[in-house]
Amino acid sequence: MSEAMNMMDKLNIDPSEGLQFGVYSLGDHLPDPVTGTRVSAEERIREFIGYAEAAEAAGFDFFSLGESHQEYFASQAHAVILGAIAQATKSIRIGSTSTILSTSDPVRVFENFATLDLISGGRAELVAGRASRVGLFELLGYDLRDYEELFEEKFDLLQKINQDRHITWSGQFRAPLNNAEVLPRPAQESLPIWRAVGGAPASAIKAGLAGVPMVMAHLGGTTSVFKSTVDAYRQAARHQGYDPAALPVATAGFLYTAPTSQEALKDLYPHVNDGMKRVNGQGMPKQLFAQSVDPASIVNIGSPQQVIEKILHQHEVFGHQRYLAQIDFGGMPYDKVMKQIETIGSEIIPAAKKYTATKTEELN
Repeated sequence: MSEAMNMMDKLNIDPSEGLQFGVYSLGDHLPDPVTGTRVSAEERIREFIGYAEAAEAAGFDFFSLGESHQEYFASQAHAVILGAIAQATKSIRIGSTSTILSTSDPVRVFENFATLDLISGGRAELVAGRASRVGLFELLGYDLRDYEELFEEKFDLLQKINQDRHITWSGQFRAPLNNAEVLPRPAQESLPIWRAVGGAPASAIKAGLAGVPMVMAHLGGTTSVFKSTVDAYRQAARHQGYDPAALPVATAGFLYTAPTSQEALKDLYPHVNDGMKRVNGQGMPKQLFAQSVDPASIVNIGSPQQVIEKILHQHEVFGHQRYLAQIDFGGMPYDKVMKQIETIGSEIIPAAKKYTATKTEELN
């Protein structure tokens, strides 16, 4: 059985159980735009742990936390926080929303996540990304002009470390390794390593050629627009000799539900708009955001039934195995996030899993 075939088992992906659901946080630490207040960094980190505990109780399959190194974030040491989450949970799989591999040493990244895997009893995953916010390059001593080359070299090295206990390797951006033994080894045979991609097909093609799972993140747009990225990923995998059906695809984006779509838009918009202004320097136009409730939009905002219908449509278009919901961005109050987790767990996940589950006869 190939590594790609093993990946479905590693991630506990069973098509007969339907689409997997996860919660993800970027680790932002923003003020509530409604009240103007902001919790302390200590409290914010404890919120991440609370989210994971609640997600596990609500029946989610996965919880992930991002890494960022700038103002308005509290998850610079995301692997440390994930270690605390591993101790606070028992069964939910845990990992990075995106570990910024371009500005990290793959040896240290592997050491951290192999250790996390041991703490969690074999539940750790790693999503490797290139960074959409680039201030960390200067902070951590890297040249932004090497953006693409840094990631590709380090991603290749991380995969080699994951596959082999002893490594002999040389590259452009770090000292060579000569029969180096990288320890500890994870509880799993090897770490599940995903590649994070945006909407453009180029990075998806590289993920497909490497035969690794893909997480496709999105801020907005129609579901149909993103189909070309998923198709390009699977075509590249097939070209390289991998079975695309054995390579998991995850999508990730905003989810917010309320009794009506109008309430959902009204509740979420201030958080998204103000948060994006502070983090990216540019807010979200209100008219553009209002389009999120359209059935064709890839953003899952609306009543529980509307969100279910959109997720089912996306699954029909993409045939993906996991969906990751971002529900805490922009200073969203803790109690509101916990309510979202409860509602998603009780109303959305059961229905979505029921209608995306592959019948036994379809698997044969």
